[in-house]
Amino acid sequence: MFSGIWKILLAEKVIKPNITLKSGTLLILNSLPDLQELKKLPANGGDSFNRLVFEKSPYLLQHAANPVNWYPWGDDAFQEAEKQDKPIFLAIGYATCHWCHVMEKESFEDQDVANLINDNFIPIKVDREERPDIDQIYMAVAQAMTGTGGWPLTVLLTPEKKPFFAGTYFPKHGRYGKTGMMELIPQVSILWREKRDELLQSAEQITDHIQGSSQSQSGELDREVARKAYQQLSERFDPRQGGFNPAPKFPSPHNLIFLLRYWFQSKEPGALEIVEKTLQKMRLGGIFDQVGYGYHRYSTDAAWRLPHFEKMLYDQGMLVLAYAEAYQATGKEQYAQVVREILTYVLRDMTSQEGGFFSAEDADSEGEEGLFYLWTKNEFRDHLGKDSADLLVLLFNMTEEGNFEDESTKIATGRNLLYLKEPLKELAKKKEISEDEILKLWESSRQLLFEIREKRIHPLKDDKILTDWNGLMIAALAVAGRVLNDQSYITAAKKAADFVWKTLRDEDGLLLKRFRSGESGLPAHLDDYAFFVWGLLEIHQADFGTKYLKRALGLNQAMLEAFWDQESGGLFFTAAGQTDLIHRNKEIYDGAIPSGNSVAAMNLMRLGRLTSNPDYEEKAFQIGNSFAGQINMVPQGHTHFLSALLFAYGPSYEVVISGDRNADDTREMLNRLQTHYSPNKVLLIRPQEDSSLLSLIPALQYQEAHEGKATAYVCQNFQCSAPTTDPDEMIKLLGNK
Repeated sequence: MFSGIWKILLAEKVIKPNITLKSGTLLILNSLPDLQELKKLPANGGDSFNRLVFEKSPYLLQHAANPVNWYPWGDDAFQEAEKQDKPIFLAIGYATCHWCHVMEKESFEDQDVANLINDNFIPIKVDREERPDIDQIYMAVAQAMTGTGGWPLTVLLTPEKKPFFAGTYFPKHGRYGKTGMMELIPQVSILWREKRDELLQSAEQITDHIQGSSQSQSGELDREVARKAYQQLSERFDPRQGGFNPAPKFPSPHNLIFLLRYWFQSKEPGALEIVEKTLQKMRLGGIFDQVGYGYHRYSTDAAWRLPHFEKMLYDQGMLVLAYAEAYQATGKEQYAQVVREILTYVLRDMTSQEGGFFSAEDADSEGEEGLFYLWTKNEFRDHLGKDSADLLVLLFNMTEEGNFEDESTKIATGRNLLYLKEPLKELAKKKEISEDEILKLWESSRQLLFEIREKRIHPLKDDKILTDWNGLMIAALAVAGRVLNDQSYITAAKKAADFVWKTLRDEDGLLLKRFRSGESGLPAHLDDYAFFVWGLLEIHQADFGTKYLKRALGLNQAMLEAFWDQESGGLFFTAAGQTDLIHRNKEIYDGAIPSGNSVAAMNLMRLGRLTSNPDYEEKAFQIGNSFAGQINMVPQGHTHFLSALLFAYGPSYEVVISGDRNADDTREMLNRLQTHYSPNKVLLIRPQEDSSLLSLIPALQYQEAHEGKATAYVCQNFQCSAPTTDPDEMIKLLGNK
């Protein structure tokens, strides 16, 4: 149905099939004016800048000195488009996007291309991380029109925001079957003047389709859908290298978390095998930063060796959760160690002074992708000494010519990416070296290499603080803190949560989206509420203070009031009353991170059990039913929601410990519960003295300590077993051996 514009452009030989991307160079950031200089600039940015110079987003600021007359998304741009009778050139990307840098260098910094864009369009630049609502809509357009998507995203719109063309990366000139900007723009301009009726008709068709296809498909769900998801994931599983599909490979930690929980309930050993193989292989590969820690975005090969080098905050958070649950489930220290390594990176490099977490680090530095992370053999020899260097060169698969190829020429660069084929302790056996000796050697060498690497030019850090991604990282820290019994992680989670609570809310107490350079702003979306409530819940489950539970309940209610679909159930991505989009989207698909609806469903299940309020569980049930058609069709694409479904079907438990929080017997019970893998449970401490928790959850008043000892009440579906003061008996009541 979208063939109209595409047939026209194909007929005119503007659009060519079989697109192939080519490499480019990294954007070199222009120096930007300081605050006082900004105040002197005219509204359009003046002679040296465009309107983006007044924005806070690092991505938009990267484009502030482009000769393209960029506008931020807003009424001014669309009013100007209507006034000048021009279509909109919408470009969507993000600060650490490699191909966004390439397209900027080739086209948006080029005066010839800029002149064409300025003469024929009103250009708008959007940071997808600040405005995921805009990105969701127009990415769906690109996928519907072309069968693919990605960033940079290029969309042409009418002044009414209706799309009539979409694509991704375009070079300046056409090459290798890829249409160029110098060919595309003039042809579209001719079509806008001479065949506008066809373009407008196409835009109406596309808009109608997107508005219709985003509506949820209601139905019913049962436990069988979880088994189908396991089957689909197991069919895609790579038994040799772990992960799913050949390449590229993404960590997809919510898939692994679901599989752990499915294994726990079904006792299906294959599910645990998938999880362990994947977590172990990822840690060995180049997708993990062996020197500075933290995970890169994804692997371009099947063995996790060659990554796309950007680092995203959300990947770190989700992977902490996956490794922490794997440690709980198996007791294997190697998983706990990876949790500590990831959090070392996050707390060292991705944490603001105020306690919030930055968004991402770029793949590129000095104009080359991955350069910051690569080493030559001579560098090892110069810094580590010949004997140590020769051994580590061998263990980490370095070569004289380099194991890292230039992306465009496919010629070895002399530089090496560090990766392991086996754990160091296994390699030690083969080399007849003691495990302790090789581990000590590597740790001392790693620290030295890290100090040397710190002196290099670093990749760009996207230092904006996003509410949703911070909520996810808060949840990860709180879970790590209680699983590893490390109070420092819980303290960091609280500091971040307090920062978001203080800084990223408006005068009415509603959430805002982004903080940067001392300013908060932008409308919050469903993910901001759902993910931050998740983080608050995990803090409560780690320290049991009433403050964070109250905040979670309040924001959860605000979320339901602003985002709930009163007609069909489920939650819209944008709040009621937002008017700058062509429609309100609803999403349940768990992509790079879980969807807001999936997270909200899990939150509602847990809040229902914590507060003995079945209304919350009913809302979670309605979310599932409103999206049942999509979930039943592709279960593997909704694994975080299926984790919530497993919680709902159970067995799931509510555990109340009545006792002095600081007493030894209470702490013993808590430690047993926090380290024991029983994912479908919620935990409350019933204090002996009066507290605000008793007024919040009146049912707790009946669960008292026996004979002055810490007493556990283990309940299933609001029916409690006889209380016990024996920690072993408490664990047995959870149905686990």
